[in-house]
Amino acid sequence: MKRLLITVDGPSGAGKTTVSRLLAQRLGYRYIDTGALYRGVALAASRKKWAADDDSKLADICSKLTFEFRESPNGQRLYMNGIDITEQIRTPEISMLASDISARRCVRQFLLKVQKKMAKDGAVVVEGRDIGTVVFPNADMKFYLDADHDTRVLRRYKELAARMGRTHIRLDEVAKAVTERDERDSSRSLAPLKPARDAIRIDSTLMEIEEVVDLMQRYIAGIVK
Repeated sequence: MKRLLITVDGPSGAGKTTVSRLLAQRLGYRYIDTGALYRGVALAASRKKWAADDDSKLADICSKLTFEFRESPNGQRLYMNGIDITEQIRTPEISMLASDISARRCVRQFLLKVQKKMAKDGAVVVEGRDIGTVVFPNADMKFYLDADHDTRVLRRYKELAARMGRTHIRLDEVAKAVTERDERDSSRSLAPLKPARDAIRIDSTLMEIEEVVDLMQRYIAGIVK
């Protein structure tokens, strides 16, 4: 059976990560979270006190980075230069910085090579924001997952609250962050967030996770036959 390359794009809070992980698990495929890679670069940049207008320093930071996803009893972990950074990249501050640096050409060029190398053997589900449009325009199957704004805000709030505690997270702040992230991701000139022309668009607003993955599998079964 062909080892498919499947992409899942969409905005924050659409359910990409949960759905992509489950889809990969059902198919026996590897899962690649490209957003985590951008967060990794953001973490490295924050540690080096990167200034927003210093692309040469950012390119130098990228040149010294290596990334590897490893499976563990607690799920997938991301290692940067051999060190587990999984928890450190999941903060609102790193999320915002990741959105900023994702518009930098040097970062996108660096991670483009990383992503292509990770997915070169197929049998992967790759999640991100420009995977079906820029990184893998010839992917075997492309999905664009979305949901209405309020639903995405609530999902993001629950995710952060579970990780950081509800006393540290305010719903209005999450709503503002999601709105700002949407604007930056969709309006940037370099690889903006948008559905690929041949992507299958799924609105997950009123759907359970299992329902979304079931639907994806039906589409995939149609091209495997």
